Amino acid sequence: MQLVMAGNDTEGLRYGVIETPEKYWLRWKEADAPDAAAATSPLLAELGHLCTPSRLLELIHDFVVFDAGVKKICRHNQYFGVKEARKHVGRRDGGIIWHTQGSGKSLTMVWLAKWIRELKGVDGRVLIVTDRTELDEQIEMVFKGVDEDIYRTKSGADLAKALRDPVNSLICSLVHKFGSSEEGNVDQYVSELRSHISGGLRPPGEIFVFVDECHRTQSGKLHRAMKAILPGATLIGFTGTPLLRADKQRSIEIFGPYIHTYKYDEAVDDGVVLDLRYEARDIDQDITSEAKIDQWFESKTKGLSDLAQAQLRQRWGTMKKVTSSLPRIREIAADILMDMETRDRLKSGRGNAMLVSDSVYAACRFFEAFSETELKDRCAIVTSCSPAAGDIKGEETGEKLTERLLKFDTYRKMLADYFDEPADRAMHRTEQFEQEVKRRFVNEPGQMKLLIVVDKLLTGFDAPPATYLYIDKKMQDHGLFQAICRVNRLDGEDKEYGYIIDYKDLFKSLEGAIQDYTGEAFDGYDREDVKGLLKDRLEQGRKRLEETREAVKALCEPVEPPYDSDAYRHYFCHGGKGLAANERKRLTLYRAVAAFVRAYANLANEMIEAGYTCTHA
Repeated sequence: MQLVMAGNDTEGLRYGVIETPEKYWLRWKEADAPDAAAATSPLLAELGHLCTPSRLLELIHDFVVFDAGVKKICRHNQYFGVKEARKHVGRRDGGIIWHTQGSGKSLTMVWLAKWIRELKGVDGRVLIVTDRTELDEQIEMVFKGVDEDIYRTKSGADLAKALRDPVNSLICSLVHKFGSSEEGNVDQYVSELRSHISGGLRPPGEIFVFVDECHRTQSGKLHRAMKAILPGATLIGFTGTPLLRADKQRSIEIFGPYIHTYKYDEAVDDGVVLDLRYEARDIDQDITSEAKIDQWFESKTKGLSDLAQAQLRQRWGTMKKVTSSLPRIREIAADILMDMETRDRLKSGRGNAMLVSDSVYAACRFFEAFSETELKDRCAIVTSCSPAAGDIKGEETGEKLTERLLKFDTYRKMLADYFDEPADRAMHRTEQFEQEVKRRFVNEPGQMKLLIVVDKLLTGFDAPPATYLYIDKKMQDHGLFQAICRVNRLDGEDKEYGYIIDYKDLFKSLEGAIQDYTGEAFDGYDREDVKGLLKDRLEQGRKRLEETREAVKALCEPVEPPYDSDAYRHYFCHGGKGLAANERKRLTLYRAVAAFVRAYANLANEMIEAGYTCTHA
């Protein structure tokens, strides 16, 4: 069975493949299609769009894949993006596909690359260029996951060799400074490549180059170099973020016009990614006395029941240990620990969090603080740092711990504890450590609750359990956009939103009452390109609480007086045709109540701040 569909006259059509969970069923949207049928029946209109013989056969033949053994079919944005790109490829014209973060850009590449390589009369070959290790790894994983044989080059010489070999029809290459850990160095990449193509590079076949994250500043330089090295190549840029206002015209002039766009608010409306809730938190660095610490604890737990507060207080002794570290580190660590104990998804172990620090040194300080709490062994640092004895040669020891020595010691201890072996041996296993903690973060969120990062993992790292992103680093535009999208992936029913907690007040929202998240840190973008990306957490939390409360009330409205337990049991269990016949009604109620409880839990400690009176709270 290739395709399954279900629908009705009010909600329209949903489609998927066999074994697709209900949450991931898709709705077909077609902006330019005539909507005469939609006026009378959304179901008939969407059936007409999806099930015309030619389109149905095309979807089944060209747009169904097994991704690591899981059968998948395209979304409407992927279908129309590929269809438009085919037209550009046919004319050998370049262009840009802007599909927002988390909307399936990698699979869009898969379908387009597959079509190019299967074109009759064209010996099509595809080169995919990225400038981050995480993206390069992700591209390789996605293509190999759908059983496409992609060759991942290791150096400039290796890329030149792969291009000359017609066997390699699908190649991915990382822009980096070969021989070092520095990434994104286009000049070095081009220089290295040129040194291995003396006499000219004339690869067999016709080359099509996909430049991933083409919004980056150096993409123009890369485009010109590729055109010089591969003069007959067609270049297509892919981006998951908007183009900067200052670069937009230049990028379009370099790569060509937009081939297809799919913005963040469209993806949220389609249920492809989650809405993001934003909150700027002010850190009081003057909380030093025992009384002030207890006062802070009371303010953070005022919405909990007496029992929950008592249970948390039993663990408060270990949480207080973070007061021994530096003031700002101490307060942020304590704030995150409190979220770990009071935010439902973090407490349950079904979700986890990332903390973006402004330096490796600060990341190590955070790790020290968390290692003295219940997050010990469930927290890790992932940065570009790798301990080596040469790093600390000549450094002072004793009480005057230098930054280098602290980083060296922290990494050695973290690796030794993780692998349960001597530090001198464990310190050489940084790469293995990173791979293992990433796997645990994705697959065992309750066992790896917090990753502390600086730059790594903020692009190309998909972790559906990640629910909270804490930011203690000055960020803006592309870097910020990509970072906050780490928490926008769909997961279980209890993950309704991604949460952004900002300790740097990047949008200056603490300075005034206006919650405008299209300026300041996003000032480089056109406002319409980022409108609706972030929404105020408290404001939206109250809105969600009211919506879920009304949903429960509406479901219970048919219950008859005297509205006691027996009346509710009669309506939801025994009324009409009996228990089995009322099962759907009960399941709907259970989901609605669960959503209401989650909405309340997200605001329980802040009902007054959210605008409720003491009576309502």
